[in-house]
Amino acid sequence: MAGHSKWAKLKHVKGKTDAQKAKTFSKLVRFITIEAKKAKGDRNAPGVRTAVDKAKAANMPADNIERALDRASGQGAELEQVTYEAYGPGGCALIIEGYTDSRNRTSQELKHLLGTYGGTLATPGAAMWAFTKNAEGKLEPTSPIELSQEDAQKMADLSLALEEHDDVSEVYTSAA
Repeated sequence: MAGHSKWAKLKHVKGKTDAQKAKTFSKLVRFITIEAKKAKGDRNAPGVRTAVDKAKAANMPADNIERALDRASGQGAELEQVTYEAYGPGGCALIIEGYTDSRNRTSQELKHLLGTYGGTLATPGAAMWAFTKNAEGKLEPTSPIELSQEDAQKMADLSLALEEHDDVSEVYTSAA
C-alpha cells in the first residue's frame, strides 16, 4: 500500500522532536558559555554548575556540554547578556532577558516582533519598576494588570514568539 510506511511517519515525528531539541540545546549552550565566561573558566563555580545541571536535565549530550565550556575559554563570537524592557498589548510591562552576539541585530528583531503584536520597546528603567526580584532571582510583577480577552490573546502570541527567538532566554510580564 502506498503512503503507509512506518519510516515515513517516524521521519516526520523525529524531525519535529529533533528541531525542538536543537532549539533548547542552542539556548543551553549560550547559557553555559555566558556563565563559564563570568566565572573566568572555573568549572566549579555555582553559576556554571547550575547551567550544566540544567543542560543535563534536558538530556544534552556530555560532548555538547564540554564544547560549550571549552568555547567559553576559546576564541569566537563574544556572547553578552542583555535585558530589554518593553510594553506589550494593553500596556503590560515586559522584561526580556537573553544572550546575544550582536545587540543591534537583537534589538531590531525584538522591535519588529513587538510591533507585530502591538508592543513597543521601552527605554532602560521604564518597565523595571513594575517588577521585584524574588529569592530565586526571578522577577515577579508588583501589581499584575488584567487584560481584555483580545489583549490577552495578543500577549500570549507575543510571549510565544519571543520565547521562540534564539537570543531570548526569559520573558517576564506584568499581565495577570
